[in-house]
Amino acid sequence: MPIEQNGDAVIDGVSIRRLPKISLHDHLDGALRPQTIIELADEVGLEVPEHEAEALGDWFADKSDSGSLVEYLKTFDLTTGVMQTREGLTRVARELVEDLAADGVIYGEVRWAPEQHLARGLSLEEVVEAVQEGIEEGEDAVERSGRDIRVGQLISSMRHTDRSLEIAQLAVAFRNRGAVGFDIAGPEDGFPPSRLRPAFDYLASEFFPTTVHAGEAAGLDSIRSALIDGRALRLGHGVRLAEDLDVVSREGDEVLVHFGDLARWVRDREITLELSPSSNLQTGAIEQWGTTLADHPFDLLYQLGFSVTVNVDNRTMSRTSLTRELALLAETFEYDLADLETFQLNAAAAAFLPVEEREELIELIAEGFDA
Repeated sequence: MPIEQNGDAVIDGVSIRRLPKISLHDHLDGALRPQTIIELADEVGLEVPEHEAEALGDWFADKSDSGSLVEYLKTFDLTTGVMQTREGLTRVARELVEDLAADGVIYGEVRWAPEQHLARGLSLEEVVEAVQEGIEEGEDAVERSGRDIRVGQLISSMRHTDRSLEIAQLAVAFRNRGAVGFDIAGPEDGFPPSRLRPAFDYLASEFFPTTVHAGEAAGLDSIRSALIDGRALRLGHGVRLAEDLDVVSREGDEVLVHFGDLARWVRDREITLELSPSSNLQTGAIEQWGTTLADHPFDLLYQLGFSVTVNVDNRTMSRTSLTRELALLAETFEYDLADLETFQLNAAAAAFLPVEEREELIELIAEGFDA
């Protein structure tokens, strides 16, 4: 199933791009258009490595394909550098909403860390307001084009700083003004969720939902801490949960697997995995299984009944879209339209929305796939 030049692909005679989708793991500072970076950098006097959009896109893809999460994260110095003004934040948020809609997304959760956008004098509250303004402008623009999309903010705290409780309080303060959940981001290895326990205790006391980056650069202990200390309802990536699965035998399509207690808990409790196939390859998250998409434990987790979802992580760094990720998986694992619908239904069920609104999303997905 080749991905066509327009960024689309066809499965069972249907355009993947036109199918209704849910995006749960999309970083705002990883989703900038290269041309926007160039223009914003010029406005704030920031040097860029390339001055043509296509060349800059190549630069991001090259630097991100390092096999290391630490090296991968270094590319964010440039994107966050142009997101230090109200105008820059609003523009980036607005354009991401438009890009999500063009990708067929009907509901998205955009995560970002407000504490990384204070270098030019804005307050935490001001940067959240600027991003929300951009989101609403994007939603209005999409509506004028005859489509519908809703986007919520996942307010993230950087796990290696000491502002987690303050950021958690910020997220709760904006719960009726755009914020739908909380996340922690940044270097995973060496910075377990237990380090941020006071923030997670506060969020639990406020009944505010959390998703936690875990099981990407660190293994089972990180996932365990995300569940116990972070009360995570979803796992950001979580791909290394497969380390708790022992494949005893394979005979054709039949696979006999022994579950560890952690893996069984995640599956049986339907704790959603926010898997990002291309990103997982770039950061080396699946290196113990191999270096190609066919080696990714995505299909094993799916076939064993885990609540798997498909995500982009960082559109700019991975030069990807949700359409592309779904097409790559379909091609690699021979998925059909029903499989792609399952991934969207899993995501809708896991969205940080009231149950009535999640049911509406599920209906929209079913209608879109049936059509």
